[in-house]
Amino acid sequence: MRFGRLDLNLLVALDVLLAERNVTVAADRLCLSQSAMSGALARLREYFDDELLINTGRKMILTPRAESLVTPVRNVLLQIKTTITTTPEFLPAESDRNFSIVMSDYSLDVMVAPALAQIALLAPNLTFEISPIGDRPIGQLESREIDLLITIDQAVSDQHPKATLFTDDYVVIAWDQNTEIGEFLDRETYGALGHVTVQFGKARLPTLEEYFLQTLKIKRRIEMFAPSFTSVPRLIAGTNRIATVHRRMAQKAAETMPLRLYDVPAEMPKVTQVVQWHASASDDQALMWVVKQIQTYAQHGSISGMLDQLAAVAE
Repeated sequence: MRFGRLDLNLLVALDVLLAERNVTVAADRLCLSQSAMSGALARLREYFDDELLINTGRKMILTPRAESLVTPVRNVLLQIKTTITTTPEFLPAESDRNFSIVMSDYSLDVMVAPALAQIALLAPNLTFEISPIGDRPIGQLESREIDLLITIDQAVSDQHPKATLFTDDYVVIAWDQNTEIGEFLDRETYGALGHVTVQFGKARLPTLEEYFLQTLKIKRRIEMFAPSFTSVPRLIAGTNRIATVHRRMAQKAAETMPLRLYDVPAEMPKVTQVVQWHASASDDQALMWVVKQIQTYAQHGSISGMLDQLAAVAE
């Protein structure tokens, strides 16, 4: 199909070439031969009257004209995808859509897992791909590699819509037989004891709680870095170590493990969990329905109107 002199099929090739900056890799992504991708690049160069990608040794770099095309081409393709491939009417009981969500194991454990269990009662054929937060969650959202990003309010993009899920604060957890802590945890003991904390991704990014403590000029002795939030309580039990964690997770862990909760001996700010989606997906009825269900569960502990919806489905 052509629009003016441009073969619109070339837009897909252009988008991948601009992203990968490598003809061979772009060809693999589109399941094309290298010669076919080279041909597409040649036609694009002819149309735009610009080299677009220039060889510099082992790498290819974008020309200024190509740089200016990255966002417009991506947005056009995303708009086409949203407009054409999204079913206009979403029927939860009948839909077999798949959604990809990036979040921490903390969010999954205290909120999303039970919310998805309730969603399954209303939309049993929906499927979900859950991935941990890595080094580029906003980049994944920008490129529509994922449908939803669930994280703290400070870590989302200001270029896309978001919805508040819940607010949480911090507590200190310790083994209930910790010999170094009495009835209360004071600041001196807090600083003297060994701590367990979490780091994320290849970049070993610290958690927000570490940033807060540094801002408050509170030093602590970190003895262990855990791979996830939910692994922290297991590394505390049976030791004299402590950890500063989200209250919701601490309370849930204490239901099944020999833990005790203490107030943090400092004024720690609260954290707000939000869910974010790409601006081009705001008209996606199915995705917005999933967002609404997760948000409702996060704020009320159940999906409001669920029984009415189940009755309607049964009819």
